[in-house]
Amino acid sequence: MTVSNSPKYFDPRMLARLQSLSLRARHVVEGYVAGLHRSPTRGFSTEFAEHREYSPGDDLRYVDWKVFGRTDRYYLKQFEDETNLICYLVLDVSESMRYQGPDSPWSKLEHATCAAAALAWLVLRQRDAVGLVTFDDQVREFIRPSSNPSHLQLLLHTMEVAEPQRKTATGRVLHELADRFQRRGIVLLFSDLFDDIDQLMVGIKHLRYRRHDVIVMHTLDAAELDFPFRRQTLFRGLEQLPQVLTDPRALRRAYLEQFQQFQQNVASQCRELQVDYVQVRNDAPLDVTLSTFLANRMARVT
Repeated sequence: MTVSNSPKYFDPRMLARLQSLSLRARHVVEGYVAGLHRSPTRGFSTEFAEHREYSPGDDLRYVDWKVFGRTDRYYLKQFEDETNLICYLVLDVSESMRYQGPDSPWSKLEHATCAAAALAWLVLRQRDAVGLVTFDDQVREFIRPSSNPSHLQLLLHTMEVAEPQRKTATGRVLHELADRFQRRGIVLLFSDLFDDIDQLMVGIKHLRYRRHDVIVMHTLDAAELDFPFRRQTLFRGLEQLPQVLTDPRALRRAYLEQFQQFQQNVASQCRELQVDYVQVRNDAPLDVTLSTFLANRMARVT
């Protein structure tokens, strides 16, 4: 699988650390077999299940040309064992995700995109299927899962052109996705979670009710976590919040207490729902963050 066209998102050292790991299902058991598990028919059994619309990157060998002749639209034949694992990447592209602190190497969205790209590469390397959703206050792009290696370039392009400009409504979007994701799989949510926590958790509960394995990749900027500001600072609000000129030393303690409480609340509720919670700092080496998480997850589900 070539990744040479996307050097921004693929550090060879990071891929080297990930290649011996796998993204294994914690809850989804039906149809899952660990490892490289394609059959000679590339995962398609002889028992037909249904049709689905063609998405760019899908294997043309499975286009139903008879249906095309009748409808002038491309549909693929799906079979019972089309894939043993489906991964849905759900990427928050709301305005707050473009924040980049004074000492951060890149924005939260760039960091989340790099993490999502690496995990997409890993899933496709396992010969499993991966799809993508970008969202803010609504779903912006919905790319159906595919196991075709060329699918990676479509995912990367979609993430690269996303423009974070609007507010977020994570809980409402997750409700919609719980109904739209037709097959059970692993749902990886990349977001700063700056939204109503109660609504967010209700959306996650809906995904769990649908028996998806949910992983929350809580993407945060180092400045949000550490609040390093010392001089009088103009804080410009994102997602239609006002700007505030203040002395950060006067509110640092209260801010850190509130932010830590927010994080702990999210992490605690995720544990109650049997949802993996991972804090992703945009100043931390991504290969360390991902490889540590994947290794720990593999140890739990093996």
